[in-house]
Amino acid sequence: MLAAMSGGVDSAVAAARAAEAGHEVTGVHLALSTNPQSFRTGARGCCTLEDARDARRAADVIGIPFYVWDLADRFHQDVIEDFVSEYAAGRTPNPCLRCNEKIKFATLLDKALALGFDAVCTGHHARIVEGPHGRELHRSVDPAKDQSYVLGVLTQEQLAHAMFPLGDFTKDQVREEARRRGLAVADKPDSHDICFIADGDTQGFLAKRLGRRPGEIVDTEGNVVGTHEGAYAFTIGQRRGLRIGRPAPDGKPRYVLDIEPVSNRVIVGTAEQLAVRALTGIRPRWCGPAPDGPIDCLAQLRAHGDVVPVRAELTGGELVVELKEPVRGVAPGQAVVLYDGTRVIGSATIARTERAA
Repeated sequence: MLAAMSGGVDSAVAAARAAEAGHEVTGVHLALSTNPQSFRTGARGCCTLEDARDARRAADVIGIPFYVWDLADRFHQDVIEDFVSEYAAGRTPNPCLRCNEKIKFATLLDKALALGFDAVCTGHHARIVEGPHGRELHRSVDPAKDQSYVLGVLTQEQLAHAMFPLGDFTKDQVREEARRRGLAVADKPDSHDICFIADGDTQGFLAKRLGRRPGEIVDTEGNVVGTHEGAYAFTIGQRRGLRIGRPAPDGKPRYVLDIEPVSNRVIVGTAEQLAVRALTGIRPRWCGPAPDGPIDCLAQLRAHGDVVPVRAELTGGELVVELKEPVRGVAPGQAVVLYDGTRVIGSATIARTERAA
């Protein structure tokens, strides 16, 4: 079994548990940056030289072989370039979801299987359960750390070669176990935000790659209410940083309703106008058999969002989702992940939304 070791506490404990369970484990750290920094910036980012050393030290304590695999070119192409191009097109991508799909459970898993490993073990907080139709992906018992949303792109075939040893434990339990095992990463802070933007300045990161693209901020009547330096700096539902000079007639704050990459305009409106009652998802992926006809289930529309009741149906290769309760700030480019209780049914990338008003 190949254990992906990021240098954090979760992957270290996951590898230790796999080894203790009797698996023949080899640790591997993925070098995803072409120019890794020596140290983290606080708790932001990952994939630093320090992380690689932490992963190696953890593997030594566990007593397993350890290697570093250079996947920086694939990560840059499949995750970073995708991230930039999605923002340039007026969408809001989720790079963690794309990394799981393209790197950890495509490139890494394919390479592991080709080398004779039977599975990939990671420190994700999610559970794999044997169901009537094969392996199922379920939420973690720790709702605050659950990562099933960003794993919703995995197919049943990929789940058959995956292992998530932490799904039945809380983060506090994981840290305590790391201390008992003598792992130096027991109290290492979690990485936050986007791993390849260590300082957390997404707007600055995009500006360096896309350049200055001045345009207009308009209301729903087409009146110019402000200007911007690049539509890519905005996301649906955003309120802060709009720099609107003219107050709204009703005195209420404005929010980003739409981003038009062709006209380079940002459209703003009221909070009520953000409400979405239906959406269409493309590139659906199923964690088991695809639904046969419409289904009533739950949907999560953001990585840390609440679930809402929906009716979903696969139509012409697209996933049409009707929300039984309007939801504000649904952004194209994000994922809609469907759940039956704690079980992940599947996911799709949001392409279009239909507003309630």
